[in-house]
Amino acid sequence: MEFKNPLFLWFGVAAGLFWILDFWKIFHKSQIYFPNSKIEIKFWKKSLRVILFVGGVLGWAYLSYALMQPRMPQKFSPSSVEVNDIVLCIDVSRSMLAEDIRPNRLEVAKERIREFARMRPTDRISIVIFSEKVFTLLPLTTDPSLIDQVLSEISIGYLGSGTNIGDGLALSVARAVNSETKNKVIVLLTDGVANVGTMTPMQAAEEAKKFGIKVYTIGLGTDEQAKIPVGNGVFGTQYQLIPGGSIDYKVLKEISDLTGGKFYPAKSEKALKDILDDIQKLEKTEIKVNHRIVYDEKFYEFLLIGVGLIFLVEILRKLLLKDVV
Repeated sequence: MEFKNPLFLWFGVAAGLFWILDFWKIFHKSQIYFPNSKIEIKFWKKSLRVILFVGGVLGWAYLSYALMQPRMPQKFSPSSVEVNDIVLCIDVSRSMLAEDIRPNRLEVAKERIREFARMRPTDRISIVIFSEKVFTLLPLTTDPSLIDQVLSEISIGYLGSGTNIGDGLALSVARAVNSETKNKVIVLLTDGVANVGTMTPMQAAEEAKKFGIKVYTIGLGTDEQAKIPVGNGVFGTQYQLIPGGSIDYKVLKEISDLTGGKFYPAKSEKALKDILDDIQKLEKTEIKVNHRIVYDEKFYEFLLIGVGLIFLVEILRKLLLKDVV
């Protein structure tokens, strides 16, 4: 047995206490009293009052118990929710520290992805990051708070140097392949050109196409020369310039075209937000989940007994004891 609203017990207890005060006429004003020679208080009335009091207390006890909504869990019932499986494949190479989009490309990407995840509470989201090496940072989950926590831990440097788009995309495909949903989507976000890895971006795209996985590609950064902070010097922060046109727009578009996705250039924070808003319109599918519990609700019988007892007691008070109720 479990209770849906255990704190509601106190509403019944409070109402029962008020009823007891009224039943015994505590705090009522004194009325004219006639000697026993005029009105004889019979023993049976005293006994009846005690019996009715016990019945009333039992009625309020049943009612208070019913207010807690007792119920017995019976079984799990399959239910369906609309979902997509979305793997976010994020570039964490050193160039993502470029400040052409303030405060830098990586921080803007993380913030917009947080917002994207919050807007898709029923979708399962996974995060794969890549630089020279690739790593699954988060398996598929529907928990936006966990996604937010994991995104806050992303930093630059611990996956080496280089931009391994091919292996990053291939790992994302592997993460999506075993999903039972029909609609599997990868969002690939990068600001560079593939220069390391065992698979080329197009080989990984072929794998995505083979399994029916759409890849949406985003090239993050401006066409102008961007600066990366490289340390502090005598005159403040020192920067290194990234040559303009460092994003491989051609390959990103070929990946999205091959897999049935779409390519987006994101040259500002607003543009990235608009792109992710556009991806929000992805087709929904359903999966079955066994998380809804079927309960046998028990409060009806306690409610019926409680209300019945209280009603009977009040009727007898009026008819037999002549109480004003």
